[in-house]
Amino acid sequence: MGEFASLKGKKGLVVGIANDRSIAYACARDFRAQGAELAVTYLNEKAKSYVEPLARDLDCSLFIPCDVREPGQLEAVFERIGAEWGELDFLLHSIAFAPREDLHGRVVDCSQAGFAQAMDVSCHSFIRMARLAEPLMKNGGCLLTVSFYGAEKVVEHYNLMGPVKAALEASVRYLAAELGPQGIRVHALSPGPLKTRAASGIDRFDELMENAAARAPQHQLADIRDVGATAALLVSDRSRTLTGNIIRIDAGYHIVG
Repeated sequence: MGEFASLKGKKGLVVGIANDRSIAYACARDFRAQGAELAVTYLNEKAKSYVEPLARDLDCSLFIPCDVREPGQLEAVFERIGAEWGELDFLLHSIAFAPREDLHGRVVDCSQAGFAQAMDVSCHSFIRMARLAEPLMKNGGCLLTVSFYGAEKVVEHYNLMGPVKAALEASVRYLAAELGPQGIRVHALSPGPLKTRAASGIDRFDELMENAAARAPQHQLADIRDVGATAALLVSDRSRTLTGNIIRIDAGYHIVG
């Protein structure tokens, strides 16, 4: 991409790196390659050992714990960014969670507690990040989250995450409308099925991937590198008039799925 989507001088927060096969890591790698300075979070001490070497490779300025389920941790991330950087140009929210028993059952059978937890971690945490980022984006900025085709259409075995991701995509549109006057742009990246650690929790996911690849117009699937390249373009000034979009990175699967 070269200088086409240069991010020199920009500062970004990446939330959701679990390992080197994470969508968040692929995006962070592209952000860094285009010159951005990065802050990266890790979930807990167990996750730290996996994420810390990746953060070093990315030459991250800030490496901060963040479990959005723990009171105060998300706020502490933004407080540190405010104290050390004083500003923020973009962020990537790439986290989702649902209790296994709720994720693997029918939507109609999901528990109230499981649904609420899935919505809190996977959707409302993005809204919270937007609220905390707003005062730091003094010259505008870009907020990215990660969705999936199952938000729009029924995807077998995606179950509870379908309604949750649909709420996330609706939130993208409302946040884009509300934050647009401040020059803050908002998008959801919606790749097709990808082999990630998060996807491994979805029942019969390999079968879903094979079916998607067979049906996609390009007869292949996108990979995390494609998502990273798209994310870097979206947070760059080249995309300054784009906002409120669900960006499908799926080799065309969404037009036939």
